Amino acid sequence: MKLMKFDITAKSKSRTKVEVVARDFKMTIDEPAHLGGEDHGATPVEYLLGALAGCLNVVGHMVAKEMNFDFNGLEIKIEGGLNPAKFVGKPSDERTGFQFIDVKIRPETNANPEILAEWLKKVEERCPVSDNIANATPIKIALMD
Repeated sequence: MKLMKFDITAKSKSRTKVEVVARDFKMTIDEPAHLGGEDHGATPVEYLLGALAGCLNVVGHMVAKEMNFDFNGLEIKIEGGLNPAKFVGKPSDERTGFQFIDVKIRPETNANPEILAEWLKKVEERCPVSDNIANATPIKIALMD
């Protein structure tokens, strides 16, 4: 199957704030005041967790439809923990990113526990965002011409 390509553009608005354009949608990413920002939007790591929730929602609905059971939606709670040392320029042996991400999902359905276990396994396998978080993806960062 041919790769689907996605792209965004971003423009710095201040030292903490960036405006991202994805198709016809604008997102403001900023830091809270205690990190030097103006709190005009979610932080980059909050957007990452939000992207995970969005992807799990889409895949969850798709898989439920394929499995042919009643599915009225879901509630998702995600918590991640990271050590901010490297982010703020301090030495650390820990990685810069999340040390853990815990996802809790409450589906609104009358499906039995066995069906939900199968559903959850398929959702985990098929979510592109969780795959990108859990596995190394080559990233090339270069200066623009």
